[in-house]
Amino acid sequence: MTVTKPDREPSLLERAAKVYDFGAHVRARHAAVPDPSIETPVVDASPPAPTAEPVVPFAPSYSDATFLAIPEELRAPVGDELPDEFFLPEDSGDTARIDRGMLAANGMIVPGAPVGPLAEEFRLIKRQLLIASARIAESDSADKARMILICSARPEDGKTFCAVNLALSIAAERDTEVLLVDADVAKPDIVRQLGLTDSPGLLDALGDVRIDVEDLVIHTDVPHLSILPAGTKTAMDTELLASARTKAVIARLLAANPRRIIVIDSPPALAASAASVLAMRVGQVMLVVRADRTPESELRAAVNLLDGCEHIQLVLNAVSFIQGGARFGSYYGQGSPQ
Repeated sequence: MTVTKPDREPSLLERAAKVYDFGAHVRARHAAVPDPSIETPVVDASPPAPTAEPVVPFAPSYSDATFLAIPEELRAPVGDELPDEFFLPEDSGDTARIDRGMLAANGMIVPGAPVGPLAEEFRLIKRQLLIASARIAESDSADKARMILICSARPEDGKTFCAVNLALSIAAERDTEVLLVDADVAKPDIVRQLGLTDSPGLLDALGDVRIDVEDLVIHTDVPHLSILPAGTKTAMDTELLASARTKAVIARLLAANPRRIIVIDSPPALAASAASVLAMRVGQVMLVVRADRTPESELRAAVNLLDGCEHIQLVLNAVSFIQGGARFGSYYGQGSPQ
């Protein structure tokens, strides 16, 4: 087991705090009525042409608590950095369109946007994981080397935030493709964070041997990025993840695309036993640790539960922001397209 410790100077990713309840933001975005007393930038203020299902342009709410909790250096570009059309849905044929506006409002990496500090932080994390993957392929299983489990000790530590951004960063690679799997079946959130529609997914394939899991993979308009939703919840979700069927499903996903790297958003290690089972099937575990809340005892307990995987990397999250301590903020002003 290898444990990567953070540098003494906390990185920008480490200073990302209180941005992990994105489900609440998504629900608010679709249900809340704008407060007329708050001046909110809007991409297109003109009323849309009447249709059966009117399209609502993206309008980031700067009064939203989730957005304001993200340090300014970590926020993805929002507003006039990109054309209005960039945020609007469009007919993508067989591919699903990722909601760039939702990514930007949640402070995530926005595909095609200028490279910012957060994107550069995940480039560093991605590069270390890909290097480790190549080494694992040489010394162990080539299939395991293509799988990365994103986990945390407890819920709300930022693992899904890291899983989505890591997948978006890997998708920018020229020689790989990435499949982001939502295996946090008790609290699935990846589909909503990306602005996609819920559909059958992992649990459906695990529960029915007649289903080809590859048919449930959602191909997106972000080049090299696909999504496998959590699927239909049952009373036996944890048991399904721990079953022998999981091995066959993973093998099918790996065989379907030799260039594919699978990033799995796992249940928290101390909240669901499935995390320890999934850890035995992957080459690496990226364990997200929330600095302001995760005690050392829980971190040690989580590592012990995940020791079925020999390679565990730590990402320290929610370190207090230090003004002027950014590694990339001063260098990446506008950046270049990713």
